[in-house]
Amino acid sequence: MSAELSAVLEQVNQRYLREHPASAARRLENLALSDAVDQLSPLSPVHLAPVWPHFSGERGAALLEHLPEPQARHLLGALLPTEAARFLGAMDKEDRERLLDLLAADLAGSLRELMSYPEATAGRMMDRQAPGFRPEVQVSTAMDTLRSRRGGSGGRANPQTVFVIDSDNRVIGQVPLQTLALAQPESPLRELMLAVPAAVHPTDGREDVVATAEKHRLADLPVVDLDGRLIGVIPQQQLVQALQAEAAADIGAMVGVSPQERALSKPWFAIKKRLPWLQINLVTAFLAAAVVGIFESTIAQFTALAVLLPVVAGQAGNAGAQAQAVTMRGLALREVTTRQWLVVTAKEVGVGLVNGIAIAATCGVGVWLWSDSLGLVLVISTAMVLAMVVAGFAGAVVPMVLTRLGQDPAQSSSIILTTVTDVAGFFAFLGIATLLSGLL
Repeated sequence: MSAELSAVLEQVNQRYLREHPASAARRLENLALSDAVDQLSPLSPVHLAPVWPHFSGERGAALLEHLPEPQARHLLGALLPTEAARFLGAMDKEDRERLLDLLAADLAGSLRELMSYPEATAGRMMDRQAPGFRPEVQVSTAMDTLRSRRGGSGGRANPQTVFVIDSDNRVIGQVPLQTLALAQPESPLRELMLAVPAAVHPTDGREDVVATAEKHRLADLPVVDLDGRLIGVIPQQQLVQALQAEAAADIGAMVGVSPQERALSKPWFAIKKRLPWLQINLVTAFLAAAVVGIFESTIAQFTALAVLLPVVAGQAGNAGAQAQAVTMRGLALREVTTRQWLVVTAKEVGVGLVNGIAIAATCGVGVWLWSDSLGLVLVISTAMVLAMVVAGFAGAVVPMVLTRLGQDPAQSSSIILTTVTDVAGFFAFLGIATLLSGLL
């Protein structure tokens, strides 16, 4: 291969890494570790830095361990400290200390301190070297400081907000970057600063961080100690990643999937995390089946009931899931608290009643055309209304009760809700059919 062709291929690879980092990471993860290291070793850390955050912690750590030490050192310096800490935290202690010893003392100390905080906390997400400015500092000085950070070593997130601190390093105000860029260079920050609506502590969990950022619509979130002193800033990029991670964790938890499980997790890890919830779900399924068994004779006498039984349970399940999703979102975003359970429950019961009547009317027409039986129409319409009212009640109450008990509502509320809606749907439909059997 000619030198000219090699140079062209290198430029193509660099552009691909720069413009499609997520796709590049997926392709590299599919290669054997040794082949991936061979592909990465000739490349500059500047071109690798955009790709690295898209690796899983385990894969990114393994690649870092096997890269040449000068390349690994420069790459760790080019990553955001939070990202570097994520990959270092996934290594064995021996490999982690070996790489930390290669770094500058200040960066190594910052990474060690970040890793001292528990996973998924504000302390692990913050940029400890984000500057705070005194109120008398001029706009031109603040802008020069931000520019120097951007051009320095050690990956930095682009700030959207500048925080103002007093002589004791307590946060007293903030200035949006847009305001700073448009202000007169000689203007002091005290003339531009706004109140800081919220801050978090380093030990606050990711869920609290996301809720605070969402509630106050913050671009950057200050992290303070118990005395209100600025110790770091969670940049917008980290807040977005935290929001995505929290949403993914809640979605997985609602169906019994562990937040720690990933698409490339080991099969045995996935089995250990999923199987207990599947066993619990099996028990609740037998409970619903037991309710059906109580009315076995009624079903044997009127076989049409077996055909229509899933309709009532399915509609109740969907209605309950809607109420549950709205309630859980309200709790997660701090729109409501458990003290407002009565208001939320009344609203969902009312919604369930109106929707139940509307669905019952539509369902009744369909059953009439199918069976030509007014008795069956009356049974399924009444059962539909009752089941959807119960579903709305359960969808609101179950997350509230679990939250009040200190449990994560996303972890088990869906299984409880499914049991309630199935039992309510089956019992209402078959119970009313038994009472009105003379009309069938």
